Amino acid sequence: MALKVAIVGRPNVGKSTLFNRLVGKRLALVDDRPGVTRDRRYADGNIGDMDLTLIDTAGYEDVTDDSLEARMREQTEAALDDAELVMFMMDAREGVTSLDRIFAERLRKVHKPIILLANKSESRESGGGVGEAHALGFGEPVAISAEHGEGMADLYKAIRAASEDIFVEEIDEPDKPIRIAVIGRPNAGKSTLINRLIGDDRLLTGPEAGITRDSISVDWVFEGKNIRLVDTAGMRRKARVQEKLEKLSVADTIRAITFAEVVILMMDKDDAFDTQDLQLADLVEREGRALVYVASKWDLEEEPQARMAKLKGMAEDKLPQLKGSPFVVLSSHSGRGVERLMPAVLQAYDTWSVKVKTKDLNTWLSMATQRHPPPAVDGKRIKPKYIAQTKARPPTFVLMANRAESMPEHYKRYLVNSIRESFDLPGTPIRLNVKSSGVNPYAEGGAKSGPERYKGDAKTAPRRVIKKAEKEEALSKLPGKALEQKKTRKAQPKILAGLKSSASKKAGSSIAVQKGARGGARQVSRSGRIRTGQKGGAKK
Repeated sequence: MALKVAIVGRPNVGKSTLFNRLVGKRLALVDDRPGVTRDRRYADGNIGDMDLTLIDTAGYEDVTDDSLEARMREQTEAALDDAELVMFMMDAREGVTSLDRIFAERLRKVHKPIILLANKSESRESGGGVGEAHALGFGEPVAISAEHGEGMADLYKAIRAASEDIFVEEIDEPDKPIRIAVIGRPNAGKSTLINRLIGDDRLLTGPEAGITRDSISVDWVFEGKNIRLVDTAGMRRKARVQEKLEKLSVADTIRAITFAEVVILMMDKDDAFDTQDLQLADLVEREGRALVYVASKWDLEEEPQARMAKLKGMAEDKLPQLKGSPFVVLSSHSGRGVERLMPAVLQAYDTWSVKVKTKDLNTWLSMATQRHPPPAVDGKRIKPKYIAQTKARPPTFVLMANRAESMPEHYKRYLVNSIRESFDLPGTPIRLNVKSSGVNPYAEGGAKSGPERYKGDAKTAPRRVIKKAEKEEALSKLPGKALEQKKTRKAQPKILAGLKSSASKKAGSSIAVQKGARGGARQVSRSGRIRTGQKGGAKK
């Protein structure tokens, strides 16, 4: 297991910047104004060959009332209790402030190794602040620049020296968790719901709208399954988002939706399925994630049954592409109906991960096309031939058909709705890709034709054509009369050898059946034997 390190200090000293550098990603929001970070955030990082579990905290404020700053201080103290090593950061440009001294007094009561960091030490003006840091009583400060990456080697030596006496327990890596993002408009009760699920005040909550700015992930185990809940910032309409920090928060929320597997859309029961809720649901469908509707503050509803039926009808009318998505009503504050949420989430996850057999798909295709044949376009009918599922999460199907580019969108919607109904896939996004089956991929210029092969030089003409050409050339060289006789000469039919004379011929008579080698007819006896001259006779 990695060493757990908490980065603490007063506001706007660069804690989130160092957190992002050690993690290797821009996870935490960074801005020039103080108080950007409010919740504590966990992430895995490293420095050199050391694996770390880093905890980014909010700036320490010396308040103990019921204000937002006081609740942020409680989150920082919770990070101190959870960490094994503490990195106390101060601003070397401004030097040691009164708030740094107050926080140093608080850290002396923590019986854990503490490393003092003097951040923003890249300029000469910071030299005096580094010298003042000795007065805090935590030994030699480590001069670093989190933004420019300076002093990381000294920081590695300090962490190595401070962690020599810390025992890091080795545990097995957990199974990959199911990532669940909770989204919605500001002040919808997202952080309160996660705290109610895990049974701990892990996230900062309150009556103020827009408390959450970062996307905070919380690991949790539900019925033996690893769950990672991601709390996100509330998303207002795009026209109302003007400040740079809110734009960063919205971008962080969209990134959380992209990496999630199941998305919980939190809505206020009084104005559920407003324009912003519909846009968020449509964004989830376009990203291909499973969706669960949640109506919060249900303990204040006077007519729950009628209101629930109305909300379900609105969901089917305004979001037909997500027809059948689970709908849960609850109260995060009182805990009413919260026990129904996780079974609905796991059911949506299983539906999102389903795989259908190719045989069943093609049986369905035959019945669906018989029930509603595809329309004819330009007088030619489209013929679906074959369908198969190429992947899950979300379920994606490929349909092979001729003239695929001409298939109307309404017929594709019919096929998608029929798949959803026939294979019991309510609410999950379904992708249907129609491809043409009439193109041979191995033909020249096809997708799998490859480079054109060298076929060699052209072959010579056939031997028969050559002989004919030579014969015509020889005839053309003959004199005029000989050439004319040659052309008008008719081929004489050949007389087959071995034919016997008919029975009407007399015995001993002979029949000329073929021409001899030196001219003249050969004599053939009645028995079929050829008569030759005397042996040793003179040759003609």
